[in-house]
Amino acid sequence: MDQNDNRPLFRQAVFIGHVVEEAPPGTYVMTVEATDADDPETDNAALRYSILGPEMGDVFTIDELSGEIQTARAGFDREAIGIYNLTLQVADMSGEGLATTATAVIYVDDINDNPPEFTEKEFSMEAPENKQGVVIGRVLVQDKDLPGSPNWLAKFTILEGDPNGAFAIHTDPLTNDGVISLVKALNHEERDRFELLVSVQNQSPLELSAPKAARALTTVQVNVLDANEAPFFRENPWRGSVNEGAPPGTEITLYRASDPDTQQGQQLRYFQASDLASWLQVDPDSSLVQTRQTVPPRSTFPGGWYTLQILASDNGNPSLTATGTLSIEVLEVNDHAPLLLPVTSELCSQGGRLVLSATDDDLAPHAEPFHFRLSPDMAQNWTLGHINDTHALLQTEGEVDIGLHVLPLLISDSGTPPQVREQLLNVSVCACDKWGSCQAHVAAVVGAVAGLSFGALMIILSCTILLLLLALLVAALEHSRRQAFHKGLLGCSQDDLRDNIVNYNEQGGGEEDQDAYDLNQLRNPDLFPPPSLRSKPPHRRDAPYSYGLPQYPRRLPACPSDIEDFINEGLEAADSDPSVPPYDTALIYDYEGEGSAGGSLSSILSSLADEDQDYDYLNEWGPRFRRLAELYGQ
Repeated sequence: MDQNDNRPLFRQAVFIGHVVEEAPPGTYVMTVEATDADDPETDNAALRYSILGPEMGDVFTIDELSGEIQTARAGFDREAIGIYNLTLQVADMSGEGLATTATAVIYVDDINDNPPEFTEKEFSMEAPENKQGVVIGRVLVQDKDLPGSPNWLAKFTILEGDPNGAFAIHTDPLTNDGVISLVKALNHEERDRFELLVSVQNQSPLELSAPKAARALTTVQVNVLDANEAPFFRENPWRGSVNEGAPPGTEITLYRASDPDTQQGQQLRYFQASDLASWLQVDPDSSLVQTRQTVPPRSTFPGGWYTLQILASDNGNPSLTATGTLSIEVLEVNDHAPLLLPVTSELCSQGGRLVLSATDDDLAPHAEPFHFRLSPDMAQNWTLGHINDTHALLQTEGEVDIGLHVLPLLISDSGTPPQVREQLLNVSVCACDKWGSCQAHVAAVVGAVAGLSFGALMIILSCTILLLLLALLVAALEHSRRQAFHKGLLGCSQDDLRDNIVNYNEQGGGEEDQDAYDLNQLRNPDLFPPPSLRSKPPHRRDAPYSYGLPQYPRRLPACPSDIEDFINEGLEAADSDPSVPPYDTALIYDYEGEGSAGGSLSSILSSLADEDQDYDYLNEWGPRFRRLAELYGQ
C-alpha cells in the first residue's frame, strides 16, 4: 500500500506574472504547477492550490485544482502599486496532507493613462546674437507613467512665435525635458524678442480613460542679446579712378563702412591693411582716401591699376574689424609733349633726305600719331613728308647752301588737348659723293660746336680750373706732411733714437742695457725737469743704490729737434774734459736709476789718469759690465 511519504513540490520557487493597469476582474495572469512523487491514483497525490497572503483583500484568485491565477477585481494602478508578491501553497491529500509554499511576483504593466504636463506656465530664456546650433534653455515636464517607456517620453512642438523656423526643440531621453536650440542666427537689430507657444504630449497615444492634462501648453519668452558685430563695407571691392599727375589733396573716394550695431552708437576708425603707397593717405576718422603726393604716371602701375586694403575697426569689446579692397585705376593724362629724335644730322645738298622720329612718354590715346610742322619761313627751302604715325621725311627744296642750318620744328601729339613742343633741328648740309656720303665733315663739326651755348662752355672751363686747383692743393699738403715727418724728434738724424742710446752705452752693459732708460724723457724733455729742480732725482734702473749721481749735470734743451746737438755737445765735452772719463758721460742725463746689479759708473775715480785706474772690480758688477771689463781690465 502507498504511504504519503512525499511532499508536493512546486516546479520553481518564484513564479513571475504580469497584469496591465485597469485590467477587468477574471483577467488571466499565469498558472503555477507542482508535482508529488506518491501514487497518483491515491489521495497521497491529490494536490490542492491556495493563496496564503498577503492580506490585501481579494485582488487575485487561484484555481485550487489547476493552479491558474486570475484577477479578482478591477482598479489596478501601477502608479499606486506596481508589484504584487503572493505566497502560494500546494498540499496533497486534497489539501489536508503535506504542503509546500512558493512565491508569485505579479507586475502591473503601465499604460499611458497619465498625460505629461509642464511644470511652469511660462519660461524665460536669452538667445545670443549671430550664433546657431547653440542651446538656449529647457522646458520642464512631469509624467507619472513608467520612466523611460513610450508612455512617459514627451514630444514637444513649437506652435506659434517662430515664423522663420529659427528655433528647434527636442526631448532629453534621460530627463524628459524639452531642449530649445537655435537653428538660425538671430539679429538683435531686426528683432530682439520672441514669444514661443510650445505644446507637449507622449510619444504613445494617451488612453481614452486618461484624464485631461492641465498644462499641456506653455509660453517661452526669448530675449535676443545684443552682441558686438563686425562692421562691413557695402561696396567691396570698390573700383574708382584718378588721373595721373593729380596734385596732392585730390579726393579719390569716401570709403565708409557700416556698423550693424545701430543701438550701441559705436565709432569706426579706418587704417591701412597693407603697405600704403607714399602718394596716398587715408583719414582715420572720415575714411577719406586722397592723394598725399602727385600721382605717379600710369606706366608705373601694372595694367594701370593700384589695389590697396582698408581696415574699419569699431570700439566695441572686443573690437571687431572689417576689410575693404579698393582698386584704383590711374588714368592716362596727356601731360608730355613729343620729343624729336635726332636733333643733329647730316644732309646732302642735292636731293638729300632725312628721316625724323618722335617719342612720347604718354600712352595711347595721348601719344601717336604725331604731327610734324616747319616754321612758315622755312617752308621755301625745306619740305616735310608723312611716313607713318611716328616718323616724317625731311627733304631739301631746290638748292640749299652748304653749312649748318637750324630748323625750328613743331611736333604735336594726338592727345586731348594736344601737347606741342618746338625743337631746333641742327642739319649740316654738305656736298656728297656718288654714294650719298658727305665729302667733308667740317660743317658738321662746326655745327656741333655751335650747338653748345656760351653757358655750357663756361661751365666746362670752370670745372677744369677747379680740378687743377684741387690737384695743386693735394700736392702742397703732401709736401708739407713729408717735411714735418723728416723734421722729427732727432732732426736730420735718420737713425733710431733707441739705437743711438744703446750704441753709446755699450760700455755699460751693451744690448742688455736697453731697458735702463726712459725714452719718453728724450722725446718730451719739457715734461721732465733737470735733476736740480726735482725733489728726488730718478736713478738708473740697474744701478746700485749706494752710488752717487754725476757731478756736472747739464740742463736739457727745450726743443726736441736739438737733442742730437745736445748729445754731440755732451760727447765733445766728455772727450775734452780730462777730469771726466768718457765712459761716465751718460750719467749727465740722470737716467741711471737705482737698484742696478752693478755699481754706479760715478764711483770710478775720475780724478785719476786712465793708467792709474784699477778695473778688475768691473768683473764683479755683473754681466752688464762684462764688456767694460774686457776693454779696460787686464
